Amino acid sequence: MSKKFLIIEARFYNDILDALVDGAIQQLALNKLEYERLEVPGALEIPTAVAMAAHTGSYAGFIALGCVIRGETSHYDTVSNESARGLMQLSCERHLAIGNGIITVENKEQAWARARVSDKDKGGEAALAAIKMHSIKERYIK
Repeated sequence: MSKKFLIIEARFYNDILDALVDGAIQQLALNKLEYERLEVPGALEIPTAVAMAAHTGSYAGFIALGCVIRGETSHYDTVSNESARGLMQLSCERHLAIGNGIITVENKEQAWARARVSDKDKGGEAALAAIKMHSIKERYIK
């Protein structure tokens, strides 16, 4: 693979995002892949950023990283559902290789358990998903 991957980071919870990004970067390094990073305000902006960056044709795939923690209102449901829907729509309709690492949790303890490389490493899993989906795309879409 000669193209780079783009890590798109919803920087709402910086400390948790740092852990997710660490996992993604480690997975990309293991696979000897280059990457760029792009920050967006929140998880809802990630699908739009993927769509915009995809127009350049410069990226083999996209790694979407964010953290949505349930609060006192229904905003959590909107952000969780719509960010996932947006990424799924882009991957299906435009055949983009996207690893969805937007974690949706009840509290910071759950977020840390999913973000830490030494625990569930959802950032690394998202990077690996993007890498695998790019391989599938190369196999079937010429």
